[in-house]
Amino acid sequence: MNREEFLKARKKLGKTQRQLAELLCTSLKAIHSYEQGWRTIPASVERQILFLVSTKTGIVKEKIPCWAIKNCTVQYKSQCPAWELQAGEFCWFINGIICEGIVYKDWKEKIKVCRRCEVFATLL
Repeated sequence: MNREEFLKARKKLGKTQRQLAELLCTSLKAIHSYEQGWRTIPASVERQILFLVSTKTGIVKEKIPCWAIKNCTVQYKSQCPAWELQAGEFCWFINGIICEGIVYKDWKEKIKVCRRCEVFATLL
């Protein structure tokens, strides 16, 4: 997540920098640093803010699971945590998912793929 996306997410949430700092359990200075590009946004902060945006913007209300959108095979679904947890709207949030036959164990690697996916596309 870059600084522009972070700022856009904060605005979608309708939060001031101080309010977002409280919501993310971080300092106001950290929020300033993320938005100015002085500090890299940690994966944990990125995941949390994306989750909050997804609930605020109503993306979850659509309830079209990722496996339906991506036409996953029974084999992939049976091994995927998103299927097991019936959390197809949050596949981008869950580590260890199987997407396109690949298990993504690292957030940075996984989120790059997710950003190109139609399940994630409406988030930011």
